[in-house]
Amino acid sequence: MKADLKEKKASLKAIDKEIVKLEVRKEKADAKAAEEAKKTEAESVLKKLLAEGMSADEILAKLK
Repeated sequence: MKADLKEKKASLKAIDKEIVKLEVRKEKADAKAAEEAKKTEAESVLKKLLAEGMSADEILAKLK
């Protein structure tokens, strides 16, 4: 019984380590996706402003 318990604890520990690795990987992927979404949104806004006739200098001035 003790051997079985020891084996299960070792298995649980390995699974916990794997969960931590997966959570870190997920956080990195989420951060990358959020960054890509921000980039896409910024490009969309920039294209819209340029289409409305705003110059690049005016856009830069607004960003400051």
